[in-house]
Amino acid sequence: MRSVYNSYINSFKGLSKEVWWLSLITLINRAGTMVIPFLSLYLTQDLGFTLENVGIIMSCFGLGSLIGSWLGGKLTDLFGAYQVMLVSLILTGILFITLQYLVSFWSICGGIFVLMIIADAFRPATFVALSAYSKPENKTRSVTLIRLAINLGFSAGPALGGLIIGTLGYSGLFWVDGLTCMAAGILLLVLLNPKKVKVLDSVENKMPLSAYKDVPYLVFIISMVLFGFVFVQYFSTIPIYYNDEHALNETQIGLLLAMNGFIIFVFEMPLIKFLETRSLSKISNMIIGLMLVTLSLLILNFTTWIGVLVIGMLLMTLGEMVAFPFSNAFAMDRAKRGRQGEYMALYSIAFSISHIFAHNSGMISIARLGYQTTWYLATFVGLIGILLLLLLKKVLLRNSRK
Repeated sequence: MRSVYNSYINSFKGLSKEVWWLSLITLINRAGTMVIPFLSLYLTQDLGFTLENVGIIMSCFGLGSLIGSWLGGKLTDLFGAYQVMLVSLILTGILFITLQYLVSFWSICGGIFVLMIIADAFRPATFVALSAYSKPENKTRSVTLIRLAINLGFSAGPALGGLIIGTLGYSGLFWVDGLTCMAAGILLLVLLNPKKVKVLDSVENKMPLSAYKDVPYLVFIISMVLFGFVFVQYFSTIPIYYNDEHALNETQIGLLLAMNGFIIFVFEMPLIKFLETRSLSKISNMIIGLMLVTLSLLILNFTTWIGVLVIGMLLMTLGEMVAFPFSNAFAMDRAKRGRQGEYMALYSIAFSISHIFAHNSGMISIARLGYQTTWYLATFVGLIGILLLLLLKKVLLRNSRK
């Protein structure tokens, strides 16, 4: 038992204090974004929108995320990661509080769109900061620590969010979201002042390559779009599926989603530490992760037993634990070839594109074709993503031999 404990503790050693501070800020920020998992339920049950309406609103969510990721990358290259993160956190907090007062369809579309532009400018800036604060050999584990912070927040957030909805309603949820985002901004100001931090991996590239001309990287980005298409169903169609097909309420859905975050918090760092000692490449690990996430939706068609929801969540969680850290580390390694903000923005944009199309098409699909067909279609999309990663692996292996 002691050896297991020591192994777990050792998996966290060697990371810089700046990475730990950034993780703390991310934890507080993520714990506050508890509106997101309940957004589709809020729009349908509290405001009475149709599934088609919700699909359009979620497309605005994705479009704002896309523009925000692109803009965040540009601003990071111009002004630096710290400035972009600070402004994003403070303004996002204000916008979360404001969002509760929007009730018409078009005002919500516009509000979600603007909110996501500001909120997701934070993402590429965070990746660039993380890369600078990490030694090259620690980047995958540094990414994993940030993900642990995200998922610990995600574990507490939905459970707390369900309780807040049950006692204070959705209005209380928006207030908590806004205030925690601003609190994260204040901590960033105190803990990660540029005058106090130490850069461990400074990249100087006199002739930076454009991410948009890096063909292997673009193949990787397309595969991440397809991966995101499958993964984001857990933030829109899956909560509605839990409610419609298995009669789960908000609190039960929150607890099921919280299980995902708790498992990741406990097991992801040791898992990544173990996988880094294996002979598998980053791309091979991504393939395994995408296979597991895809399977998590496919098995929902095999039985009506409520336990399949737990099995599906476990498969999705394991797939996420493997795919995200290695895909993020792959992107950061590749970013050294060019403008880091642009490379990391494109990585974020991949998932923004998924948000634009996956939510809307998922909602339309379940409204017109039903849940079973929707899960089969998602499986098909996941398989295409796996094939693209296999192609990328082959191309990079061939290039390395030249």
